[in-house]
Amino acid sequence: MSRRCARPGCQRPAIATLSYNYGDGVVIIEDLHEHAHPMVHDLCAFHADRLSVPLGWACHDSRQVVTFGTSKRNRQTA
Repeated sequence: MSRRCARPGCQRPAIATLSYNYGDGVVIIEDLHEHAHPMVHDLCAFHADRLSVPLGWACHDSRQVVTFGTSKRNRQTA
């Protein structure tokens, strides 16, 4: 069975894994990990592409799969 997006009410298939580095204030988005883990969150393409991070935090998006017209250039923020 494929994993689903962790966002409440979303039933789309997960394509990305979201994790946090609280010490450095960094949100990390990666290609979907092979195995689910309780300390990370699976996201669909829609929610991964539209993720916003807390003020002062950075988002490091290392996904190799490009979705919804995003590019590696505009997915990396600091």
